[in-house]
Amino acid sequence: MNSYNYLDDVNVTVDYFNHRICTSNWIIEDGIIDFVDITYIVSGQAEYTINGSKYIVSSGDLICIPSGSRRSAIAVPDALMECYSVNGKVRNIDGEDIELPLPLIRNIGLHRDILNLYNNLNTVWTLKDPGYKLRAKGIYLMILQRYFQIIIYQRDTSIMDTRIKKVLHYMSNHYNEPLTVQKMASMFNLSDMYFGNLFKQETGMSFRNFLTLIRMNRAEEMLYSGEYKIHEIADACGFTDVFYFSRVFKKYRGISPSDALRKHKLRNELYEDCIPN
Repeated sequence: MNSYNYLDDVNVTVDYFNHRICTSNWIIEDGIIDFVDITYIVSGQAEYTINGSKYIVSSGDLICIPSGSRRSAIAVPDALMECYSVNGKVRNIDGEDIELPLPLIRNIGLHRDILNLYNNLNTVWTLKDPGYKLRAKGIYLMILQRYFQIIIYQRDTSIMDTRIKKVLHYMSNHYNEPLTVQKMASMFNLSDMYFGNLFKQETGMSFRNFLTLIRMNRAEEMLYSGEYKIHEIADACGFTDVFYFSRVFKKYRGISPSDALRKHKLRNELYEDCIPN
């Protein structure tokens, strides 16, 4: 299997997710896995054996065990581990299993934004609303994209290209505008192709996909606030056509905006009914 560098051209699945808080007798039984195991250690320690080699992993470690590996693990009783684990497939556009360009084990430290994404994934996986697997996949891709960024920084200069930093800052403040590769490239006197490749290299995603994720995250925040109508959200997030906005929202979230809002209101009503007077 060959390493693959860009998330836009891979298909990932989330077949298993667990926010694991280990007990003293926790183990992963020895066996060959047919999935990719991505585990992020929040606290504590554990002893992993991967393809015959033993590793003690601890807080801030990222573990990426490729499909086909032999894996087992046991708890360290004096420092019980808390972690987030995702097991799933990683395939190219031809449906062939591929390796992620991540090291087997690397300490990347604890990152609040990654922990927030895992908390969101935990909520989605626990509630299992319609379309939850599609939404889980979207969050997982964002997590992988962050891992790619961090590993690239540590491997190269530990600094993101300053031009892309400025672009990301601009995108976060102007996502409601008609942003294009051409416009961003012209800000730095770069060709469209060079800018597009540089952006993907630094973020792990295409400019268009990254912008859409920013818009969808903002749209979801506005939707669940209960303060805006759907056409207002569409306009505020850079969509001139509310029907196109709804199609994109459903593609990324697995549910239409109106259905998402309806379920959110129902869930809140049920929650309020359960609160004792």
